[in-house]
Amino acid sequence: MLDLPNGIWNWWLAGLIGLLVGSFLNVVIHRLPLMLERRWARECAELSGQEPAPGEALSLARPRSRCPSCGTLIHWHQNIPLLSYALLRGRCAHCGAAIGWRYPLVEALTGLLFAWVVAHHGSGMAGLAGCGLAATLVVLTCIDWDTTLLPDDITLPLSWAGLVVAALGWSATGLTDALWGAVAGYLSLWLIYWAFKLATGKEGMGYGDFKLLAALGAWFGWQALIPMILLASLSGAAVGIALKLRSGLREGGYIPFGPFLALGGLWALLFGPDNFLHWMGL
Repeated sequence: MLDLPNGIWNWWLAGLIGLLVGSFLNVVIHRLPLMLERRWARECAELSGQEPAPGEALSLARPRSRCPSCGTLIHWHQNIPLLSYALLRGRCAHCGAAIGWRYPLVEALTGLLFAWVVAHHGSGMAGLAGCGLAATLVVLTCIDWDTTLLPDDITLPLSWAGLVVAALGWSATGLTDALWGAVAGYLSLWLIYWAFKLATGKEGMGYGDFKLLAALGAWFGWQALIPMILLASLSGAAVGIALKLRSGLREGGYIPFGPFLALGGLWALLFGPDNFLHWMGL
């Protein structure tokens, strides 16, 4: 995302790029958990001395996108972000099956996030890094909500990326603050996890949550951890209560914490981590 002479075109261009990236994020959200399941099944088979189950090769690029209902290939003109969904009226062109509302939502959200990030952080490397962070948090939110999984394939590189961005001076977070943010982010939830488990005998969260908060600490520094955890806890509690009142909680009565940590990270990226405390009057 290069600097352009007119500031308004910076965020317009970022928003358009965000729509395209959002279309790809839908692929990642759908396929990455399946790819991980197949990898784990293959590794388990190899460890037990069995032949891995045959199956179609799956990656983020192959095979081409198909309708999940009828298996018909989706042509390029049926995959234009937002526009194709509107023209098809949210249905497959071949079988008429409904297309999930999440597809255009992820595209629109990613476009808006990219535009906002570039408008506030500029169209240089800081803006580019911020767009990458926003896209990653969208993916983690959707995958964790669907599967209660925060893949190491994403959370660990995100932590390293936060440290690299701080070291290169592409963010307002110094490298020392980023390093201790990663350490404190991981250890804080790790300690809460073990305290809860020792007290109740149950697991209150997963290890992926520790790694995600470590990544956010690397991006925003240790000072941002308290407002991000506070926002995540309050928003998670509000959603949990709403789902309970509507009998919408999944079996076991839990909701994943990752999406709300991601919300805290997005708030810190868009408004600044201290802004939430000021908004709460703290």
